[in-house]
Amino acid sequence: MTPVTCFAGRHAALFGLGGSGLATARALIAGGARVDAWDDGAPAREKAAAVGIDVVDLKSADWSKYDCLLLAPGVPLTHPAPHWSVLQARDRGIEIIGDIELFCRERAATTPDAPFVAITGTNGKSTTTALIAHVLRDAGKDVQLGGNIGVPILELEPPAEGRYHVIECSSFQIDLAPSLAPGVGVLLNLTPDHLDRHGTMEIYAAVKERLVAKSDYAVIGVDDDYCQSILHRLREEGHGEPLTSAISSHRGDVSEVVFFDANMLRRDISMAPHWSLDEVLVDLSKARALRGAHNGQNAAAAFAACEWLGIPHDEIGQGMKRFPGLPHRMEEVGRLGSVVFVNDSKATNADAAEKAMLSYDDMFWIIGGKSKEGGVEPLRPLFGRVRKAYLIGASSDDFARTLDGALAYERCGTLDVAIESAARDAAASGAREPVVLLSPACASYDQFPNFEVRGDRFRELARALIARNDKSTRSQP
Repeated sequence: MTPVTCFAGRHAALFGLGGSGLATARALIAGGARVDAWDDGAPAREKAAAVGIDVVDLKSADWSKYDCLLLAPGVPLTHPAPHWSVLQARDRGIEIIGDIELFCRERAATTPDAPFVAITGTNGKSTTTALIAHVLRDAGKDVQLGGNIGVPILELEPPAEGRYHVIECSSFQIDLAPSLAPGVGVLLNLTPDHLDRHGTMEIYAAVKERLVAKSDYAVIGVDDDYCQSILHRLREEGHGEPLTSAISSHRGDVSEVVFFDANMLRRDISMAPHWSLDEVLVDLSKARALRGAHNGQNAAAAFAACEWLGIPHDEIGQGMKRFPGLPHRMEEVGRLGSVVFVNDSKATNADAAEKAMLSYDDMFWIIGGKSKEGGVEPLRPLFGRVRKAYLIGASSDDFARTLDGALAYERCGTLDVAIESAARDAAASGAREPVVLLSPACASYDQFPNFEVRGDRFRELARALIARNDKSTRSQP
């Protein structure tokens, strides 16, 4: 836990008693603050009261006694309408902040030079956050990993010299952290997302920009127009060389960029027309968890961040090769002979499934579930990379109509039938490295409560199939 000692003696209102809300309340109390907490859900209130947090109905409370409102990131701050607790705080001129802000203030007050890496972006931020943490740990560093990726930031150990906090930040968290100023700030990419909570793409982009605007070293993607504009603006405003690094999933036309090309991380430095440098940084051909151009950008960002933190190139490369990846995101769960089993259960729509389909050839593709708008029609240009599809779940009829005449398919109904059929066909295919890929392009809740349970079931079935085959092989004379 990180006790928030810089709020000692203050009285805070707190709304939202999920995981981060409970951690925030405990951290404030441990630091000497008084907290009145509330949640619209009775079970959350009961859980907080059971661990000694004062549960007070903030709708009828006297707000003149509060110094601030601590707001859970899932609670609307501005759109589609401010939450009632936000209106109460604004009416009384009380600041509205979140747990990331408390961490930033505690770090600034106690150990301002403690290493702090913050990562955001529309896509890839969890993988990049986990990759940076893994490389640092592989290099022998004391690493605290959390934020939006899982463990609330205030549940982590407090800032300290030589202790690296690697924190994923959502736009909601950034919006509640006005003093966010990490040592390294990473902004990967920007595409329309969460506009129901931010109103416009321009506001969403401006919120994301705040993570890198006050960082000591900014790592910014250049694969979309919004991030390119942010990079150019920061350089023009004096946040320039060497305090910004451009990163890309391919060679672009931006000077001084770390990019991914043919399984290599490279750096291109151009001072046209005088000279240029093209430097090979890391060979990712053996980094099996970092396949695909989208992971190329994630790896480029992680490289730039870790290099700035003083990790030698060879140690970064070794750490990337040993990176296991995240569960349910192109997770290689086992091999049976030449057949590779890949769990991409997190791909709950066609856009997400496209990342895996661009990363493999000779796929035996398990798809289906509760279909999203558009189904798998957007993936038609990639059908040529698939040997056969195996349909499961409620979307089977719709997907069969899409695949008719374009791709061989088999109606399997359930995941256990699909994986057996796909493994059988993959083993008989003669392909050098056939891939049994669960990338459903669908929500899970027709047959599973969430994508994690679906992915766990795929992993369990694949490993049981592998173990059964190994046992059979050993028993043969």
